[in-house]
Amino acid sequence: MLTVRDGYPDFSDIPWDFPLLEWQNRCTYTEELPRGASRHPVVFVNFNGKIFSFKELPPGVAEREYEVLLNIESLRLPAVVPVGYAHTSLLTAKRSILITKYLDYSIPFRSLFMGNRFSRYQEHLLDALAGLVVQLHLADIFWGDCSLSNTLFRRDAGALRAYLVDAETTEIFPTGIPAYMRHQDLEILESNINGEIADLTANISISKDIPLTNTGAYIRMRYQNIWEEITREIRVAPGEHFRIQERIRALNTLGFSVGNIEFFETVNGDQLRLRIVVTDRNFHHDQLYNLTGIDAEEMQALKMMNEIQELKATLSQQNNRSTPLSVAAYHWQKNIYEPTIARLTIFVKSDLDAAEMYCQVLEHKWFLSEKAQRDVGHEAATQDYLQNISSIYPR
Repeated sequence: MLTVRDGYPDFSDIPWDFPLLEWQNRCTYTEELPRGASRHPVVFVNFNGKIFSFKELPPGVAEREYEVLLNIESLRLPAVVPVGYAHTSLLTAKRSILITKYLDYSIPFRSLFMGNRFSRYQEHLLDALAGLVVQLHLADIFWGDCSLSNTLFRRDAGALRAYLVDAETTEIFPTGIPAYMRHQDLEILESNINGEIADLTANISISKDIPLTNTGAYIRMRYQNIWEEITREIRVAPGEHFRIQERIRALNTLGFSVGNIEFFETVNGDQLRLRIVVTDRNFHHDQLYNLTGIDAEEMQALKMMNEIQELKATLSQQNNRSTPLSVAAYHWQKNIYEPTIARLTIFVKSDLDAAEMYCQVLEHKWFLSEKAQRDVGHEAATQDYLQNISSIYPR
C-alpha cells in the first residue's frame, strides 16, 4: 500500500518488492548524497531532478512518523517535508517506508568537521541545534531522540539553521509539554551528542581549534539561556509601556515572532505582570516575504530587513517625510536586490540559493567598506565578489 501527497510523483517505478538496500542495483534513479548516521536503511531517489529520501522502518512506524511530520509542518517548524509512506511485504518480514523531500543545500553535521571547507560554520552548529530544541518545546513537541545525526543544517547568512530529520520518537502534547518531558529531552540530547562527538573524534581528524569538550552540556546551557529569555515575565509600572516594545524587539532579534501579549495585575495594583506568548522563529522571514515575496531563511531575512529599515530612514530624510516600510521594501527590491541577483545568476540555482548569495555579497560589501573607510556600494561589492571571492565559497 502506498500513500503519497498530491503534487508528488506516484513512485510507480520503485522496486517495492525488494529491501531498500537492494534498490541501488535494481533502480536507475538512486543517487549518492552525504547523510548522517542512521539506525535504518536510507536511499535517495531522483525523480525528474527532485530528490526524495526513502527510509525503511518496522511495520506501522513510517505512517506514524509521517503524521507527526505533517503536524510539525503545519506549525511551520524547520523539519524535512513528509511526502508519503508505504507498507511492503518482503520474503523476510513486513516493513514500512517513509518518503520525505530531500532538504536541498543541507549539510550533515559530520561534513562540518571534515577539513576546512565548512570551518566558518562550525561555531554556529551547536547554537543552531539548541535553538531548534527550543522551537520544538515552545510548540509543545517532545523530540525523544535529539542528536546531531538526526539533524540537518542549512547555511543561513553566514550562520546555520537546524532542521529536524528523524521524528520516530517524537510526541506532540496538545495541552502543553510537561516540564519533566523537556528535561528528559535535554538529558537525551546531552547523552546522544557526547556519544556522537566521542565517535567523531575517534574516527575523523579534527582541528584542535574546534572546542569539543562537554559539547552536550554546552548545547544544554545555550538551550537554557534562550528558553529563559523567551519565557521570562517582566513587571511594567505605569509610564513604562516602552518596556513592552523593548521586550518584543529583543525576542525579534532572537528570530522569534510574538503572538499574544498577556497582562496580569500585581497584588498591589500599581504594576502589570507581562507574559509574551512566542509563536515561532520566523519573524523576519515572514516580514520580508509579506513585503517582497522573497522566501529566505531567518538570518538571511534579518540582514535584508536591516537594509530595508536603513533605506526607509534614508528615504524619509531625503524626502523630508515619513516613508512607509512597504515603499522602502519596493525600492530596495527593484533597485538593489534584483540588480545584484541578476549579476549573480550564473551561481544561483534557487530562491534560497539567491538569498544566501546576496547575503555573502553584503558581507563582502561590509569588508570592502571597512577597508576603504566608506560605503563602496552594492555594485562595486558585487563586481569584486564575482572576481575574487565566489570561487572559494562552499557551494
